[in-house]
Amino acid sequence: QVQLVESGGGLVQAGGSLRLSCAASGRTLGGYAMGWFRQAPGEEREFLATIRWDGGSTYIADSVKGRFTISRDNAKNTVYLQMNSLKPEDTAVYYCAAGTRNPTMASGYDYWGQGTQVTVSS
Repeated sequence: QVQLVESGGGLVQAGGSLRLSCAASGRTLGGYAMGWFRQAPGEEREFLATIRWDGGSTYIADSVKGRFTISRDNAKNTVYLQMNSLKPEDTAVYYCAAGTRNPTMASGYDYWGQGTQVTVSS
């Protein structure tokens, strides 16, 4: 079992930045991909970014490329999502996840955090 706890969400003005954290506990994350997704009301869960726990290779969705980056701190068992140049349309609940299958799809993940709200005001 893997437990994931997100933090760092909040209210920010358009153009601002936030860094989300996802602290993992439970089992070792070797062999897992960690992902960030978001879901706005009435919308499907949207893939944003993924990072391999082993090796650290990353992939960022085109929709947020150039504004969002993903990183990890192995010693702290934590994954981060740095979000810059935020826009009102980035408003959503942001989730982190851990999984071993297709890392760009929600169905590829086995474990999910509870989510953290990000609200971007215009």
